[in-house]
Amino acid sequence: MILTMRELKPDETQLAFEAMRALRPGLRDEAEFVSRVNDVQRLEGYRLVASLDAGEERPSAVAGFRTGHGLAWGFYLYVDDLSTLPGARRRGHGTALMRWLLEEASRLGCDSLHLDSGVSSERIDAHRLYFNHGLAITSYHFAVRT
Repeated sequence: MILTMRELKPDETQLAFEAMRALRPGLRDEAEFVSRVNDVQRLEGYRLVASLDAGEERPSAVAGFRTGHGLAWGFYLYVDDLSTLPGARRRGHGTALMRWLLEEASRLGCDSLHLDSGVSSERIDAHRLYFNHGLAITSYHFAVRT
């Protein structure tokens, strides 16, 4: 299968909606998604990369990421979202995205790449993908809603 990788620019954000909704089912409205990404998150450095089947306009998988600096990680690339449409899973999209993200982290001179992933049983395939690309579980992530 031939896959195409490309970064989505602000005028293409809507193309990521369906694939992103597979991971974030709370996303209900495409216009709201586009506004949130373009008017808030992109201003904070968020970027979108897409994996497309050859000849397709809409991505089968997308990843949202950003870079930052911290005392613990130095200069890092953080993957906020990595999602594949259910019907496109096990066709290499996740692997293509992980390779692209690792190459981008290296290209930018990042010290590390990080992501958080839920621990439910439906995330097992995602965890396998991350382990296969050299990621390790290095900490607990704590959170509370305020």
